[in-house]
Amino acid sequence: MLSLVYTITEDKGATVMKIIKVQDQTMGGKAGFAQFDAALKQGASTFGLATGSTPITIYEEIVASDLDFSEKTSINLDEYVGLSGDDVQSYAYFMHEHLFNAKPFAQSYVPNGLAEDADAEVKRYEEIIDANPIDLQLLGLGQNGHIGFNEPGTSFNETTHKVTLTQSTIDANARFFEDENDVPRYAYSMGIASIMKSKNILLVAYGEAKAAAVAAMIEGPVTEDMPASVLQNHANVTVIVDEAAASKLSDQVEFSEI
Repeated sequence: MLSLVYTITEDKGATVMKIIKVQDQTMGGKAGFAQFDAALKQGASTFGLATGSTPITIYEEIVASDLDFSEKTSINLDEYVGLSGDDVQSYAYFMHEHLFNAKPFAQSYVPNGLAEDADAEVKRYEEIIDANPIDLQLLGLGQNGHIGFNEPGTSFNETTHKVTLTQSTIDANARFFEDENDVPRYAYSMGIASIMKSKNILLVAYGEAKAAAVAAMIEGPVTEDMPASVLQNHANVTVIVDEAAASKLSDQVEFSEI
C-alpha cells in the first residue's frame, strides 16, 4: 500500500489530503475499513454512508469484522424519489443488504423516497444532519466529478435538495428495471454544503474512467464545474485510489511507502 500527504496551499492557509494508492478494490476495501476502525477508536458517533459498487468492499470488510455500530448513527447521502425503502433498487434496500442486516446502527437515516412534500423532506433531512454532525463521510466519485447526486454546476452552497437526474444517469439505470418508465427521474441528495460539514471525509475511486476526475479533484482549480474539487477546501480528506484511477496525477504527486 502506498500513501502521500499532499498539501495544497491557498491564501487562507493549507489544506491537507492524505492519498492512499492501492492495488485493487480488495485492497481498497481494507484501506477503507482501516479508516472506519480508526474513527470508531477515536470516538466517532455518526457515519455518512454511500451506495454503489465503490464502497462494497469496504462494507464487506466491516461485515467480516468485530466492529460494533449498535450505538452509532448513520446518515446516507441520497435516495431515489419514488422508490420505497423495500424496493430492491432503492438505496435503503442496498444498505440493508450490504451492511445494516449484519451491522445494525442505533439510528439509520436515508431520505424518504415516497415523501409527499419534497420541500419538507429536504428540510427534514438537513435538520437530521445538523442534529447529528457527521464524523466520517464516505464518498464515491463520478466520472464527471460529481459527489452524491451533485452534478457539475451545482452550487457549493447547496444543502440537501431534490435533484433532476441527468439523462445519462437515467439511461445507465435503465438496465435495472423491466420497464423504462419505472426508472427514477429524481433523487434526494445531500448538497455539497451538507457534505462539507463533515469532520472527516473519505473519498474512494477506482478505474481508469475515474482518472481524469481524480486529477481534477486533487490538482485542478476549485470550481463548481468539478464538484469534487471543493474537497480542496476541507481540512481532513483521505482519498483511496487504485493505480488506474491515479494514472493522471502529475509527477508532483509522489507516493511514498507506508
